[in-house]
Amino acid sequence: MKAKFCGVALLALMLCGTGALSYAQGPEGPGGWGHGDQMATLLNLTSAQKEQIKTLRQAQHATMKPLFQQLEQLHVQMLNATANGAFNQSTVQSIANQEAQVMAQLTVQRESLKSQIYNQVLTAQQKATAEQLRQNEITQINERLQNNSQAAPAAPAE
Repeated sequence: MKAKFCGVALLALMLCGTGALSYAQGPEGPGGWGHGDQMATLLNLTSAQKEQIKTLRQAQHATMKPLFQQLEQLHVQMLNATANGAFNQSTVQSIANQEAQVMAQLTVQRESLKSQIYNQVLTAQQKATAEQLRQNEITQINERLQNNSQAAPAAPAE
């Protein structure tokens, strides 16, 4: 149960990280989730800043594209390995470990891009706003974690 919760928490953090990255990317950010317009508005990005961000994203695209392709290939491997209800724990674990390594590399790339955007594009006021938004996100995550830990059923007595 603890491992499952940690996995869900990791996924949630990764999604939040992706959402935070997309704030500065505009609508064509990864997955096309549309957070870019909202965050660009909250940060009051200028057209020139949006262009700078687009340039940074394009420069990093060559590094990230093969990682996304690897992730897709691993997804196909997982689908094939679990076809028709099949389950071999060592095979599934091996594929999952490979996926985790690729996802870690993607996270490093995303955080690098966010750092470049923060340090090279944003004004002091925009940085302050971004930091406040980051703090708000941390607070929300901590509240969810606290609520989830309080809602967990007590372990049965032995």
